[in-house]
Amino acid sequence: MSVLSLGLLLACGAAPAGDSRPADTEAHPSGSDTDGTDDTDNTDDTDDTDDTDDEALLRAAIDGTADAAEALAAIAASGGLPVRTTSGGYLFACLCGDGDWALAGDHDGWVGGAMSRTGALSWIEEDIPSPDGSLYKFTDGTDWIPDPLGRRYGYDAFGTHSIVYASAAHLERWYARSGSGLTDRDLHVWVPQDGDFSHTLYVADGQNLFDPGAAWGGWRLQESLPEDMLVVGIENTAARMSEYTHTTDTLHGTTYGGEGAAYAALQEEIIRPLIASAYGESEHVGVMGSSLGGLISLYIAHTYPDRYDFAASLSGTVGWGSLGASNPTIIELMAAAGHQAPAIYIDSGGSGICLDADEDGTDDDGSDSDNYCVNLQLRDVLSDIGYTVEVDLWHWHEEDAPHNEYAWAERVFLPLAAFESI
Repeated sequence: MSVLSLGLLLACGAAPAGDSRPADTEAHPSGSDTDGTDDTDNTDDTDDTDDTDDEALLRAAIDGTADAAEALAAIAASGGLPVRTTSGGYLFACLCGDGDWALAGDHDGWVGGAMSRTGALSWIEEDIPSPDGSLYKFTDGTDWIPDPLGRRYGYDAFGTHSIVYASAAHLERWYARSGSGLTDRDLHVWVPQDGDFSHTLYVADGQNLFDPGAAWGGWRLQESLPEDMLVVGIENTAARMSEYTHTTDTLHGTTYGGEGAAYAALQEEIIRPLIASAYGESEHVGVMGSSLGGLISLYIAHTYPDRYDFAASLSGTVGWGSLGASNPTIIELMAAAGHQAPAIYIDSGGSGICLDADEDGTDDDGSDSDNYCVNLQLRDVLSDIGYTVEVDLWHWHEEDAPHNEYAWAERVFLPLAAFESI
């Protein structure tokens, strides 16, 4: 029986839910090329189909005939903010807080145009001559904040910025998705150039994938992605340990875990249909995560083998179930199921001596780190049941690599290349 650090299990991937800088305060705003040249036409060729309804709803909130918070939430779940109007301009709105707020961005050289006020709702209708790639923020003269419910966004030296519209590869956010009895969480979607992709990858611990301010610098996933891959980062919550585990286990006398089936259903029944509706279906679909996120990724592919082509687990906690209890591990579940359709990538850092001294079937009684031994065991089990190395099974050992986002970022190109190859 291996004794893992409870603090380590809780910490891995457990950055606070939501934007780590929801109200960036900056000495000066973010900006892009503001030389006044117009590289684009004025046509915003988005695929949004709800602009007219969203505009009507936002104008009702501006008129005071609709609840502002409910209207903004509905629009954020539909076509997204800012809202393109029938006249060709854009409506920007936020519940930014007290004070006088302004919209500033590339469109006005970051000078700022005063927003009107309806109750707590700050809003402005603005013509954006070149919306494609145009950055913006809201400011009260002291603080500069990205649009709290903006759809498109990115990062730079000044923190998080919002984007009016983007045809280049960029990030998008979907807010407060819930289901299967689990709590709300946001989605962070990397959209390739012009929205064209052949592979879709669902990744656990979504708030750590793209944000350079995440724990250990985050995954910096945008630096490693192939051009044709859509990535859906699903945020974790305070219930991460429970949601990312398929069964219960015991650590230091306390029982944890076991909501993995509900989490798998959330991804399969709620999140995947949303993504398919918003961006389209892709030829290949995969799932990926690290630590407990790696465990739940393997479990999702195991549970829905006909729905996924690929599963990647970096430093996966694949011995879960046998740490202090005697419940089936994912190793046992996959062995019992035999060869399934999804191709599998597994890895670890660390090193050590691998033993099963208590003869519980799991090689977790020696001295190792970063789940090294149990991932070796899973590799051998998968090979025994018919998986073929470099065809539908990949294993990598990064000797002595630590258990954190920086280490995963350094080798994430390996599972991405494996997924791309199928």
